[in-house]
Amino acid sequence: MNRINPVKLHHSKWTAIKPTNREMHFLVTEIEFEEDGSVALCILEAVLNKKEYRIDWTELKDSDKWQQGWK
Repeated sequence: MNRINPVKLHHSKWTAIKPTNREMHFLVTEIEFEEDGSVALCILEAVLNKKEYRIDWTELKDSDKWQQGWK
């Protein structure tokens, strides 16, 4: 389980454990917050082709899918 500080999530770098479409490295480019200030979701941008994906930020905690940093 990856430990994530929501405050430091913006501009963080992530590596997909099982890449699809050769997209392996991602950067968190935008974060959307709930009214109470909690993180609702984040937008990941693939470094290879700049394609954006909206995901629930808690998915990044799954170490079977994501590794923090670019490896």
